[in-house]
Amino acid sequence: MSAARIPTLVLGAGGYVGGELLRLIAAHPRFELLAAVSASQAGKAIGSVFASLATAFDGSTFCAPDAWPGRLPEGADLAVFSAAPHGASANLVDDVLHTAAEKRATVHVVDSSADFRYADAALYRTVYGQAHAAPGLLGQFARGVPEQVAGNDRAHAGHPGCFATAALLAAVPLCRSRLAPAALYINGITGSTGSGREPQSGTHHPERHSNLYAYKPLAHRHAPEIAAQLEAAGGGDVAVHFVPHSGPFARGIHVTLQATLPAAVNTAELREIYEAYYKDAVFVRTIDGTPRLKDVVANNFCHIGVAAQGDSVVVLCVIDNLVKGAAGGAMQWMNRLWSLPESTGLEAAAPLWT
Repeated sequence: MSAARIPTLVLGAGGYVGGELLRLIAAHPRFELLAAVSASQAGKAIGSVFASLATAFDGSTFCAPDAWPGRLPEGADLAVFSAAPHGASANLVDDVLHTAAEKRATVHVVDSSADFRYADAALYRTVYGQAHAAPGLLGQFARGVPEQVAGNDRAHAGHPGCFATAALLAAVPLCRSRLAPAALYINGITGSTGSGREPQSGTHHPERHSNLYAYKPLAHRHAPEIAAQLEAAGGGDVAVHFVPHSGPFARGIHVTLQATLPAAVNTAELREIYEAYYKDAVFVRTIDGTPRLKDVVANNFCHIGVAAQGDSVVVLCVIDNLVKGAAGGAMQWMNRLWSLPESTGLEAAAPLWT
């Protein structure tokens, strides 16, 4: 493959995940922004919506969903990231693929919404309460955490949700081991950016500041996603009991997984399982002690800590919800789809003292 720049389209570019994607594209050696698509921000300068990107995209504006095709030359390559909302993304992706076909473009799509996280349209409808808008495309999408999906045999990819990413990174090595448990008990705490850019009661500062509370215990829609992708990753049919929490910080996810094993294990043995599973994973580190959010905020790394006592185990996992849990994980997928090293554009040092 040549080192030519690849025109890159971001759908839903005006939200938090869209902004993170733009930031990563600005620093990427191969992807070059073709258009930042946002119906709500169309015509506005990118720097007026995301001030930190003003220099990187000086003179660039958001465009309406129907305004980008004229920018794409015939026969061009096209990388498409979708950060559009659940339920809307599938239609947008379907439209883009039709336009790309008319332009004879070689195209790869990575979707960060829920629309391509399930292989089964019926299961999607059960979880999200609506019919899938483009069921004919589901077979073209790989899905899962990049570190847990081998190969590159699909044209496109659907990245898991941020909670699901953290939970799967914690769960899959254990469930694929000789010590596989029958059930997982997972508690996750997320920052307020996980609720998106549109203000709501759960992200209102007086409500969120110095507060911590659970929501949708044992009923969150990421639970069936975790179970489905855990099985797809070779972890078997495991009962997933998930309780999400809203934390008093802007970004990051902390997951605590607990399980009872069929046999006793010590902490050193448990750590060896994780180190062996992730030995070739650039962005996953099994650490001594307990992982901390500030060590992964604003970067694409995942830190995992483990503890064991008899047949009881704890696995702790931290990620940045907007990077590893969304835009960074999506970039890993896009790198793979274009046969680039998976870490391309993702290894820059993050700011300290976030």
